[in-house]
Amino acid sequence: MSGFVKMYTEEGEKLPVIPWNEYPRPLLKRNSFFCLNGDWDFGVCIGDNEVEFQKITVPYSPESLLSGINKFYDETEYDYLLYKKEYFLPDGFKKDRVILNFDAVGNYAKIYVNGRFFGEHIGGYDPFSFDITDVIREKNTIVVHTKNFLRDNVLPYGKQSRKRGGMWYTPTSGIWQTVWLESVPEKYIKSLNVITEGNRVRIEADGADSAKVYLKNENSELSYEMHNGICEFEIENKIEWSPENPYLYYYTVESEYDRVKSYFAFRKLEIKTVDGYKRLCLNGKPYFFHGLLDQGYWSDGGMTPPSPASYEKDILSMKSLGFNMLRKHIKIEPARFYYDCDRLGMVVFQDMINNGDYSFIRDTALPTVGMKYLNDKFLHRDRNTRKIFVDYMKKTAELLKGYPCICCYTIFNEGWGQFCGNEMYKKLKSIDSTRFIDTASGWFSPVLSDVDSKHVYFKKVKLKAKERPLVLSEFGGYSYRVDGHIFNPENEYGYGKYSRREDFVKAFRRLYETEILPLVKLGLCASVYTQVSDVEDETNGIYTYDRRVLKIKPEEFSDISENLKKI
Repeated sequence: MSGFVKMYTEEGEKLPVIPWNEYPRPLLKRNSFFCLNGDWDFGVCIGDNEVEFQKITVPYSPESLLSGINKFYDETEYDYLLYKKEYFLPDGFKKDRVILNFDAVGNYAKIYVNGRFFGEHIGGYDPFSFDITDVIREKNTIVVHTKNFLRDNVLPYGKQSRKRGGMWYTPTSGIWQTVWLESVPEKYIKSLNVITEGNRVRIEADGADSAKVYLKNENSELSYEMHNGICEFEIENKIEWSPENPYLYYYTVESEYDRVKSYFAFRKLEIKTVDGYKRLCLNGKPYFFHGLLDQGYWSDGGMTPPSPASYEKDILSMKSLGFNMLRKHIKIEPARFYYDCDRLGMVVFQDMINNGDYSFIRDTALPTVGMKYLNDKFLHRDRNTRKIFVDYMKKTAELLKGYPCICCYTIFNEGWGQFCGNEMYKKLKSIDSTRFIDTASGWFSPVLSDVDSKHVYFKKVKLKAKERPLVLSEFGGYSYRVDGHIFNPENEYGYGKYSRREDFVKAFRRLYETEILPLVKLGLCASVYTQVSDVEDETNGIYTYDRRVLKIKPEEFSDISENLKKI
């Protein structure tokens, strides 16, 4: 991407030959894994022209530095992007069946293995797989045809834009998460579902009618019988999950043919009236969700972190400042992110991925000056666009339901693609009633939502708690540019600009001391500061875009974080 400064993260500078070479599915883990990341052949197909291949490093999109391509291909200028990989299976790898897994390809893909077409996938942020057993040979070839459709805004697209700039980012095309193989028995465990209520646990397994369940409980291992795919038991003196004590129960399901590992946690979310205000409660007590907006973009990997360890770095750095929540903004991450939040203790408020048109006048300008109520039944009326959003919302909730860190879903953000909010709330609640739902973050709030969700930029935060728990789901966004760590020297995007670090820190503290802390006593239940890191033009992060400079030190803010805990 000419004109912009190339910036590598520390992890990106020491990339291994096979990046992300670890088992990618922590909620259903078996001892069969062959990673297909690394060097692939990559070409751009235009009509009948002969394809000129070059090397690309998977799982990084061609727009990213780490891919080795570092170029944006506009969808109007090509027919499809072509990926090709030849490989030999390791000795002894194949059992009965071989499954080819793609954790994410943006956002349309057709898959061929050894010359046979296996299917297509539409989505961009979710995993998919094919059973390729019948075509396996000694030497195998995978071919992927893919295209990132952004022009019509029909498919989920998040913050990607063909014309990046400001709050819109460079697209992520092609393969951007791990590609891998696993070998499974003829009768294998396809999925696990855990339901906890009180101290009772119910484990449901698809593909294991009878099995043993082995549970690690502190210093011992307990065993239970599974019948007809269901195992139920009680745990005495259960330990509840929280950011302060992220306790996970690890277990193994072992059938006659298969063996998988997983985990679950006890945590309960409720809304209660406390001291006259509706409060969000975690494990029976009012809890202040002290959060940051998390876009999930890296200077060298785009939407893909340079390594799995990048997530841990972000999470622990933000925890060191006292934050206990990340609002994952209009993006679904690889499973490793949610597992790290589970095990390290970081709550996630998870956004759905928007599709549909964005209007600056309707969705930003008018709400900013006060027009924040609009009947959303008549917005985005195209039936196909609506259907795709609903299908993807269901798919997202199903994909992420096993992660205890996720405590809230955001359906729509600032009107982008919003329609029929009341109906969407009911649909999502019928799929997952165990989490809070923010139907319309910012404005255009419908009647049905678990929270009263507000965005405040450019002015002081003056809010009043009403009949629902009050959530400040975006605010702040102060810009401070750190020399040598700026992506776009020609542009700066933020809400209030500071040229000296000490002035930025003072303003940051003052914002919380004078506007956020007083509101906590008056019913504020959560706040989401914008944001974890700089992203391209946006220089309003706590981290620089390359994650090399933390703009505020823990000792400069930890006292405020401690005070926010005192509801």
